[in-house]
Amino acid sequence: MQATDVKNPDYFHKIVDCQWACPAHTPVPEYIRRIAQGDYRGAYLINWKSNVFPGILGRTCDRPCEPACRRGRLEEQPVAICRLKRVAADRKEEVAGLLPKAPDERNDKRVACVGAGPASLTVARDLAAIGYEVVVFDSDSRAGGMMRSQIPKFRLPDEVIDEEVGYALSTGGTFIAARRITSLKALLADGYDAIFVGCGAPHGRDLDIPGRGEASRNIRIGIEWLASVFFGHTHKIGNRVVVFGGGNTAMDCCRSARRLGGQEVKVVVRSGYAEMKASPWEKEDAVHEGVEILNWLTPKAFTHESGKLTGVVFEKVKPEKDERGRRQLVPTGEPDVHIPCDDVLIAVGQENAFPWIEADLGMKLNRNGHPQVDPVTFASSLPGVFFGGDAAFGPKNIITAVAHGHEAAISIDAYCQGRDARVRPPPMTNLVSQKMGLHEWSYDHAITVDRRHVVPQVERAAALRNLRTEVELGFTLEQALGEARRCLNCDVQTVFSAPACIECDACVDICPIDCISFVPNGPEDELRRSLNAPAVNLDQAILVSEPVKSLRVMVKDEDLCLHCGLCADRCPTGAWDMQKFSLDIAQAGQSCRSKPSTIS
Repeated sequence: MQATDVKNPDYFHKIVDCQWACPAHTPVPEYIRRIAQGDYRGAYLINWKSNVFPGILGRTCDRPCEPACRRGRLEEQPVAICRLKRVAADRKEEVAGLLPKAPDERNDKRVACVGAGPASLTVARDLAAIGYEVVVFDSDSRAGGMMRSQIPKFRLPDEVIDEEVGYALSTGGTFIAARRITSLKALLADGYDAIFVGCGAPHGRDLDIPGRGEASRNIRIGIEWLASVFFGHTHKIGNRVVVFGGGNTAMDCCRSARRLGGQEVKVVVRSGYAEMKASPWEKEDAVHEGVEILNWLTPKAFTHESGKLTGVVFEKVKPEKDERGRRQLVPTGEPDVHIPCDDVLIAVGQENAFPWIEADLGMKLNRNGHPQVDPVTFASSLPGVFFGGDAAFGPKNIITAVAHGHEAAISIDAYCQGRDARVRPPPMTNLVSQKMGLHEWSYDHAITVDRRHVVPQVERAAALRNLRTEVELGFTLEQALGEARRCLNCDVQTVFSAPACIECDACVDICPIDCISFVPNGPEDELRRSLNAPAVNLDQAILVSEPVKSLRVMVKDEDLCLHCGLCADRCPTGAWDMQKFSLDIAQAGQSCRSKPSTIS
């Protein structure tokens, strides 16, 4: 193998597993260190720069960072990254004066954002800060999109949304409330230099099975019902409630139903419990609140009497693979199951809908009839019109919408300034030694076995009495500091210098998990097998050095390494060093920082 090119910023970025997995590439270890030091404001500002909504995401994020967390390879549970984000938000004190303000001079470019959800607000924040006049339109009276109308208040209080939406618009964006865009052609005629569509996936899927029409009075689409609850149009529900679907929306529906009078609330899913799309913690919270989850059932018909819903008939199914190895659900042959109920909430998915985009504009559509969107630039086939969030590629989550917003803002800036939007500004990266003395480092690198801390919650009976009682209380200060100490500082990298190595094997001897080996070079598959602990995870790199004096190479398995620093402590020649890697993803207006990269 060739020696590893550690100058490629993606090499060390990928080793910081949490940051690599985050769609917005938030520098997780850095802000966790700030929390451990008591610098909550600094931790919040690091988050705000990349993910825009730290307090919101600290309560509602889908947490793609946590399954990637290196701590989860040592113990059963990763670091509670998401809940530490909330710690920074809750304890930050005043930050408004530290955030960018609207510039005194504008650049005479106008951008319209359709929808006031997380993607549009991110575009507005990024572009307004560098001189664009950005106008955000929404049919609702308050900005926030689905964060406000479809996430229950017991998970996300209004005051948190108000604060962080305000911060996003404080860079100079203008919010136009209660303005539904009904014509893209008319919006283009208003003279905007670019348009960003971030209106989400506003339509929930329905189920057309026997009895749907006859019992429609007591059958609701989940996301529409949640919005109706938020706007105060719905105040109660029947005693017996059945929820279709296994995603997070279904969990929000069933937990809301419990608070509106549902005593027997059942979630019915056509998959197994482990295969449900809902986050594990959402399922756990639903079960804790008395919701019953039933698996491997598909709805066949609604039963009704005199126009009133009486229940649902389900067929029992099981998974099997067809001749091509594809998983499919087949009937078990067991008798159907009839579940009596008073109300049904359907939460089986969401769809995009663009009736306001006129056909004669010539916008290219995909097979589903939705606009074709470039996955790099987020541009449609219509010059100057960009998409992001759920409106671009279907329902995802808030942090993905934020990432889309950042990338779309870069493209809009390039388009408005006459540059090629496919030339993307590279990140700013740096490596800095953490050495302070012979055996002293500027970061805490003690590796201990520490179980994940549990977030305190309001007592169940009190939580179920009120839709607006926030269930999670957040970490106490002691818990927050304890959880922050579980972080393994994966951004502090083990950097090796072959010329300084005397092959004493001190690093090999002291490594607690045998991730360092000195072996003859060879093809990657042979090299991986020849290590002291074979490197079996092909998704993570191995660090291969230049030949040392014996012509062997040093190979370190990046998947196993704990970043404990013992190799650098023990090395008598300084061939090993611990260097903090920082990666700052470029945002709109930062394209001149260094040589750009072209994505083909």
